[in-house]
Amino acid sequence: MQVKKILTRSCIAALMFGAFAHSAMADQLDDIKKAGKVRVAIAMGTPLFSYADDKMQPTGSDVDTARQLAKDLGVQLEIVSVTNAARVPTLQANRADLVIADLSITPERQKVIDFSVPYAVITIIVGGLKNIAVKDYKDLDGKRIGLTRATVNDTLTTAQAKGADIVRYEDDATLITSMVTGQIELFSSTPSNLQEMQKRAAGKNIELKFAQKDFDLGIALNKNQPRVKEWVDTWVKTNMKSGSLNTIYKKYHGRDLPASVQNVQ
Repeated sequence: MQVKKILTRSCIAALMFGAFAHSAMADQLDDIKKAGKVRVAIAMGTPLFSYADDKMQPTGSDVDTARQLAKDLGVQLEIVSVTNAARVPTLQANRADLVIADLSITPERQKVIDFSVPYAVITIIVGGLKNIAVKDYKDLDGKRIGLTRATVNDTLTTAQAKGADIVRYEDDATLITSMVTGQIELFSSTPSNLQEMQKRAAGKNIELKFAQKDFDLGIALNKNQPRVKEWVDTWVKTNMKSGSLNTIYKKYHGRDLPASVQNVQ
């Protein structure tokens, strides 16, 4: 009888805890609305995605996406400026509600955070000086290549170019500076960063070597936030269907989003 009572109390306690946890999770969206602002972590210094304009104001496709999301949610946007390496930790430490920072959807990241359905894409490439012959990963053996820490570039290049001497930087801005100032001669990054390097060092003949992979980008949020995830997923699908997200992407990147992203269900 005593055992039965203990089990009954344990079950009741478990149910109460579950109800409390569900209630706490359900309040996340309400908390954002109550605060009147949504804190969005953005990795500033990423050409085309997020950077400062000539008036030192945040701009780029990720910035415009965050602004549109906040407007449709009916709250103010608070940009939390982070480095690439700090994107996930900032979210986990609850210093941001969402991350819109060219963050690729990968199985490793999905173990610790949630993503919306894809809102954009990013292409990963290897580039470098024209006089260096590189056509594939095997050509990177023994060569020094720079990239940004804690990115898919880092993961992909580390796995595929085991013989390369990899130099890791904390953000894209430092990577770009290192390339244009001659500290490195090869890099793994994005077409937008290649364009910035070519713009800033036209005489160096920096070129695309080969494309590594395309990745879908998602709006990141912490796990166990069902109402927030549902709202963000619906928002992405609605703005993808209306063409708004494609317009934002094309404005900065000069091309349409692929059909696989535009037709997201």
